[in-house]
Amino acid sequence: MKDKFRYVEQKDRKKILLLCDDIRMHSGIANMGKEIVLGSAHHFNWVNLGAALKHPEEGKAFDLSQQINQEVGIEDAYVRLIPSTGYGSSKKVRELIAVEEPDAILIFTDPRYWTWLFEMEREIRGKMPIFWLNIWDDYPAPMYNKSYYESVDVLMAISKQTKNINEIVLGSKAKDKLIEYVPHGINTNHFFPLKEDHKDFPKLVEFKKAVLKDKDIDFVLFYNSRNIRRKSTADTILAYRIFCDSIGKEKAKKCAFILHTQPKDQHGTDLKAVREAFCDPSYVNVFFSSDKLPTAQLNLLYNMADATILLSSNEGWGLGLTESLMTSTPIIANVTGGMQDQMRFTKDGKWVDFTPDFPSNHRGTIKEHGDWAFPVYPASRSIAGSLPTPYIFDDKCTPEDAALAIEEVYNLTPEERAIAGKKGYDWVTGDEANMTAEKMANRVIEVLDVGFDKFTPREAFNFHKIEDRQANYIEHKLTGY
Repeated sequence: MKDKFRYVEQKDRKKILLLCDDIRMHSGIANMGKEIVLGSAHHFNWVNLGAALKHPEEGKAFDLSQQINQEVGIEDAYVRLIPSTGYGSSKKVRELIAVEEPDAILIFTDPRYWTWLFEMEREIRGKMPIFWLNIWDDYPAPMYNKSYYESVDVLMAISKQTKNINEIVLGSKAKDKLIEYVPHGINTNHFFPLKEDHKDFPKLVEFKKAVLKDKDIDFVLFYNSRNIRRKSTADTILAYRIFCDSIGKEKAKKCAFILHTQPKDQHGTDLKAVREAFCDPSYVNVFFSSDKLPTAQLNLLYNMADATILLSSNEGWGLGLTESLMTSTPIIANVTGGMQDQMRFTKDGKWVDFTPDFPSNHRGTIKEHGDWAFPVYPASRSIAGSLPTPYIFDDKCTPEDAALAIEEVYNLTPEERAIAGKKGYDWVTGDEANMTAEKMANRVIEVLDVGFDKFTPREAFNFHKIEDRQANYIEHKLTGY
């Protein structure tokens, strides 16, 4: 037990109040929150105010310590969960601080959910630090988030783009914050390659037959994400149809596209109607997997695929791509947001970082990338927005360009696809990417330990000289990079 990374006895650990989704649930936030708790329960004590839209267990509290002990092989975890409808309130947090006496608060998700917390940040930061595992989907740099970034002590950015955004928005105040890159990590016990010599390979063969209804299929494309507008799911179905037409009907009959998503969603569209309109079932095989699946079956779906595709027009990360690479399955992705990290764009052999002069590669400035990635470069860029988020780029690729990327993967031999996928697997599990759950948790431990060491309690109040409000200009290139 004590050989764990930076093991600390329970009585000596810092206690962290984690505000995010209920870590027992299956959203991306819940999964990553759980992996952080699992991977650091030997170093920190945890209390999760676990959110759900309408939590059926509101008002209860659960001790997960023994369950965590069994799962990670330790004896002294301290993990409590308090179910919550919504992400909390000032009243709930004050009560938890009084009862649990945490040493810090860690928040994880969109800043719009935390406005009430930022409003009381001086009260909290007078006693303890606020840490934030944060993400932003796309440029232009959200200057409207500046006060939020100023309200925390540590910003852990899950994408290279987000880290650059944090620094741009904070400007001269960035030097007063600890800002570090902490990418998402996947549990290698849940997602892993299933090759012919693996004991579970026969399960994969039988599963594939059942999913494809015993059709003679040589090439499988996979999609695993929500059916919401920015995911461009209908465009992806159209891209698959264009691909099928390009290779010819007889070859297309031996291909299949599996979408693990809800076919109907009020935030997306009716994908079955899209399939009916675009896809002739005599040669265009499109299947929906809409039931919630255990992780073991999701692992089978990734393993039976020849490529995983995600064409989001803005995307903070794209967990489906990381899970795919963890099974040695290549990826096809629109070049935007955090998906760029997983494609490993390189200049002079070095994994690129983003700067105010080069804030994104969505213009295709750099074409070198990992062999496991098949990028689709956006053909158009428009400004979307809302009252809370007045502007954000919407990077749209065309279905025709996506179809070409699908065909590029299709034209590889199975052996070439396997080699490309293995390179992706080696990279995401390696020390440069740090995209396994264990490496992510260790990185969180490293960053938060520094955050605790650097923390200085805020004063009760400050005196300010009344001056004209400074302009809130975006200080990075908007075009031409």
